[in-house]
Amino acid sequence: MKLGLPVKLSLRVVALFYLAALVLFPLGAILYRTFENGVAEFWGLITTPAAQSALQLSLLIVAIVVPINVVFGVITALALVRGRFRGRGVLEAIVDLPFAVSPIVTGVALILLWGANGWFGGIESLGFKIIFALPGMVIATIFVTLPFVVREVEPVLYEIGEEQEEAASTLGASSMQTFWRITLPAIRWGLTYGIVLTVARSLGEFGAVIMVSTNLPGVSQTLTLLVNSRYEDFNQAGAYAASTLLMAIAVIVLLLMTALDKKRTK
Repeated sequence: MKLGLPVKLSLRVVALFYLAALVLFPLGAILYRTFENGVAEFWGLITTPAAQSALQLSLLIVAIVVPINVVFGVITALALVRGRFRGRGVLEAIVDLPFAVSPIVTGVALILLWGANGWFGGIESLGFKIIFALPGMVIATIFVTLPFVVREVEPVLYEIGEEQEEAASTLGASSMQTFWRITLPAIRWGLTYGIVLTVARSLGEFGAVIMVSTNLPGVSQTLTLLVNSRYEDFNQAGAYAASTLLMAIAVIVLLLMTALDKKRTK
């Protein structure tokens, strides 16, 4: 469909206004409020013990979640693409469930399973606490980030086909040798992109994590929970500073995604 110049200009104006109203103006307002009293105040607010602990906990969760999602995400993608079995469509739907289910519902479900009175609550009697502790926060984050690696690796596996893997097998390579030398190098960009998306989602998760966390500063409070707590305590400057820190990390992740996407399309 060929569009005239006035229509093209109108579409651009509408798109820019839409993005500015929903993205640029709100984020710009946060940045303005963050630095209106100077950089020194911002630095002081993000270097408090509570803020540093929240940042460390957020990064720790990312460090645990990413390797787990990489291993099981690749396995699941291989099972879906290379496998031929009944119930494959059901498994495809299960992978997408975290996109459809509210994070709050996820938190409630985890409490029902792993809480003190839950189905597997007896594990606490062994001294291993899940809910309202780090393991519960990790499980909640794994759930909400589960689809990213699978959905980024899956189309790459379809694209490369099975010819090279079959050739390697014919030449005597084992399944592990074929994976490490043929499959993994071929899916590296899709896998890396999935990892970046997982990192971004893990850092920004709130709903599921707050349901399974005590939200105590210095104990089980992530950056997103810190923003919420500061705002509820009418510490708006602190909330804006923590929000800006989160945005800074998000921008770094976004730039990495853009760079990877350019490399992948070359």
